[in-house]
Amino acid sequence: MNGKFSPKLISLIPLVVLIGLLALCISIFGSDSILGASQVALLVSAGVCIILGMTCFKTEWSAISETVSTDIKNVSSAILILFLIGAISGTWTMSGIIPTLIYYGVQIIHPKVFLLSACLICSIVSVMIGSSWTTIATIGVALLGIGQALGFSPGLTAGAIISGAYFGDKISPLSDTTVMASSVNGVPLFQHIRYMFYTTVPSILIALIIYLILGLGGDGIGASDISLYKETLGSKFHISPILLVVPLITVWMIYKRLPAIAVLGISSVLAAAAACLAQPGILREIALQTLPAGSPDGRLLFTGTVRSFYDSITLSTGIPEIDSLVSTRGMLGMLNTVYLIICAMCFGGCMKATGMIGIIADMIRPMAKSRTGLVSSTVLTGFFLNATVSDQYLSIIMDSDIYRELYRKKGFDLRLLSRSIEDSATVTSPLIPWSSCGMTQATILSVPTLVYAPYAFFCFISPLMSILVAALGWKISRRIPDTPGQTS
Repeated sequence: MNGKFSPKLISLIPLVVLIGLLALCISIFGSDSILGASQVALLVSAGVCIILGMTCFKTEWSAISETVSTDIKNVSSAILILFLIGAISGTWTMSGIIPTLIYYGVQIIHPKVFLLSACLICSIVSVMIGSSWTTIATIGVALLGIGQALGFSPGLTAGAIISGAYFGDKISPLSDTTVMASSVNGVPLFQHIRYMFYTTVPSILIALIIYLILGLGGDGIGASDISLYKETLGSKFHISPILLVVPLITVWMIYKRLPAIAVLGISSVLAAAAACLAQPGILREIALQTLPAGSPDGRLLFTGTVRSFYDSITLSTGIPEIDSLVSTRGMLGMLNTVYLIICAMCFGGCMKATGMIGIIADMIRPMAKSRTGLVSSTVLTGFFLNATVSDQYLSIIMDSDIYRELYRKKGFDLRLLSRSIEDSATVTSPLIPWSSCGMTQATILSVPTLVYAPYAFFCFISPLMSILVAALGWKISRRIPDTPGQTS
């Protein structure tokens, strides 16, 4: 590379271009930027990265193309899961499962403790199944509807749901991010989980206290409004506790550790069958939006069932707020998110292939002189990688690769590294609007990332807690345990 060029300055250019374009797109298009503007920003920034990489860093096009292809291939299973999440959202709603959960939920959960309950419920479910995405796509969607019926803003309710879901994603032994963070750093899984308690438990307790205070201070809605929701849902759908058999079977499949794709697919099919049995009128109404009146009944039921899997559907109840509760986007509603994930992988792959990610990481490393500086640097890098490579799995792996030897040289237990990475790369991923997690959760809940992010308290308390615990030196030893994969 020509000496007149500064590698550090050049490496920052694509990132500055991306941030500038995204800020401009969001200011103009708002939450609709996910429909195409953000994708354009990512592709333009990737183009800038390619040009600079090939001209200034002499990176071969074949290396860039191979890295981008590999990154897109690595998220292929996540894309399939997204489509199945769209299917389960549609079938669970049109079968009456989500309306039934809302119907009973508004009667059982007191408005004053709803936010606390939502966070706790998602925490428990996510710990049990080890998946934030599945938790949010099932019980999270129902809780969002209950919150709306109780008078809470979608952003606040979504923040409580995501906080709970990512607590479980971080602490569950069934979580892929938990397993990954421990395994890539050679830390035994349960040692890693126990060590995370010192930062994770205080973080979720603080978040729960905040949600309790916000709930107690809210006005909620009155009994007459709750009755209106009950009556409207009851008149539109056949409400029955029997419909809850499908969620129970879904939980059982998750408990048996069936693959996520199998769980979501089977659950969608079961919900579709429930719709045929319990909501034939709803399926006919959906079908008549595309078929002429007088079509054979079997054709109507089949058309309505298929559309509940893939299509965007809006049912009319006469009350706009309830209409939004029972509207779905199906698999088609996931296309913009898939489009955005692919574009994000293109940008992240270009940054990796050209070596710009490594150069920027080297700029951050000088902060890591003290214990606090080392943890702060790890946390900052985890957040930075989420914002650039746009994928929490890549962030966990790259953050580990950057700092592993440095932790060893300074004599710190690698549990400190694996915990610091989980405190940042795992939990901050849903806070980035263009990351795979941020895009996915915004799409599932129909709440823009920037709307729910300020209320996802656990997700930004956790990295701050990690730094605070490091500064206090609480339970931090400089001795590296004699365990496989950890050497001085």
